[in-house]
Amino acid sequence: MDIYEFAIKMEQDGEQFYRKAAGDTRDRGMRRILTLLADDEVKHRSTLEQMRQAASAQMAETSVLADAKNVFSQMQGHVPNLRGLQTDVYLQAQEIERQSHQFYMEKADQVSDPSHRALFVRIAEEERQHLLLLEHVIEFLSRPKVWIENAEFNHLDEY
Repeated sequence: MDIYEFAIKMEQDGEQFYRKAAGDTRDRGMRRILTLLADDEVKHRSTLEQMRQAASAQMAETSVLADAKNVFSQMQGHVPNLRGLQTDVYLQAQEIERQSHQFYMEKADQVSDPSHRALFVRIAEEERQHLLLLEHVIEFLSRPKVWIENAEFNHLDEY
């Protein structure tokens, strides 16, 4: 299996993981965040498929952090129903994102095509953003009332 096939499979698995987690949660806001992450994995897979088939490929911009910030803003004023929001799922997702980031950075160093190298780095950066978002989700789940009451919402600054 070449690196593109492996990466495509990895993104498919990530999408399935997030869609299942979204289906398992009762909280609308958390379901939206998990769906955003799943949608980003689809975008990554599409980019990787383009890379595998052609010398040039393009990747759509992500808005996952801005969209998640909007979801958290909409949650202001109420503490979500935390039943069904199991931190272990988010910890597992964090580890998946950490490994994905590392994988794409390693592959960026191994490919000779500069455009593919740049796309691997870009995907790695998005995986890092997912990791940061998940850190905030875990923090939110462990301290929802304190976290959500922060009117500044500095938690999700763009990196």
